[in-house]
Amino acid sequence: MSRRVALVFPGQGSQHIGMLSDLALLEGADRLIDAAEGLSGLPLRHIAEAAKPEQLADTRAAQPLLYLAGWGAATRALSAGIAPSALAGHSLGELAALAVAGVYSVEAGLELVVERARLMAATAAQTPGGMAAVLGLEPDVIRAALDGVDGIWVANDNSPGQTVISGTPEGLEAATAALSEAGARRIVPLAVAGPFHSPLMRPAADRFADLLAAATFSDAAIPVLQNTDPTPATDAQAIRRRLASQIVSPVRWVETMESLRASGISLLLECGPGAVLTGLARRVDGLEAFAIEQTDIRAFRAEVDA
Repeated sequence: MSRRVALVFPGQGSQHIGMLSDLALLEGADRLIDAAEGLSGLPLRHIAEAAKPEQLADTRAAQPLLYLAGWGAATRALSAGIAPSALAGHSLGELAALAVAGVYSVEAGLELVVERARLMAATAAQTPGGMAAVLGLEPDVIRAALDGVDGIWVANDNSPGQTVISGTPEGLEAATAALSEAGARRIVPLAVAGPFHSPLMRPAADRFADLLAAATFSDAAIPVLQNTDPTPATDAQAIRRRLASQIVSPVRWVETMESLRASGISLLLECGPGAVLTGLARRVDGLEAFAIEQTDIRAFRAEVDA
């Protein structure tokens, strides 16, 4: 009896040089990259192949590149016979998951992603801030330590022992001091250009919600667990509503992993650059995870059929 599989898609922070290698193997890859460059006005091929770290960290470049990389990796997995029972994406990765689920075409999703990135970059430029990973403290301890600290919010509940906070520079500085005193093992600034998944991103979220309202969505062919409500969904309107609030809402990733496990899924394949989600999933009992960049698809098929 085959094991049930979920495909998961990483978000910002996972970008790296050479991240379009899976996409480049697919027919029509050049057309998609040309479209992404035209929409974004950025030399995305160069950025993906030879950019400096600060160019890759630019939200306007990172988001379309991650989207295309995730979609390309998933397409390769599907072509190899992997039949997922569910999909989930971390922040930006959710938009790649929805394209793979058939909620919109890869081209229509690319347009949304480029606009999302542009809106988020513009809002971040007007409201400076950042994000940091807090290691070694449980979420309830983090929330207690941050009680009364202005300009800071819990943004991602990533795994047992890893929570991401988001906020203003002053908020992050005060939070770092408070969390260090509370016993955090490390507090690591993230390679993102703004205070994402916090109320500070409201202008971007409101404008993106308008774009989503005008976009054509179809019911998902594969259930998708979303960041704001990590329960399987296929209804187009429910998916649209959940996506509209994502930019200002926390990424409930631990709940996502627990929901996948509760549905009988025991095997994850990370579709996109790096292995961040693979590492997070391995901290959840009952889940086994592999990153497509580091995995032979034939060997993974053997795991599915085991």
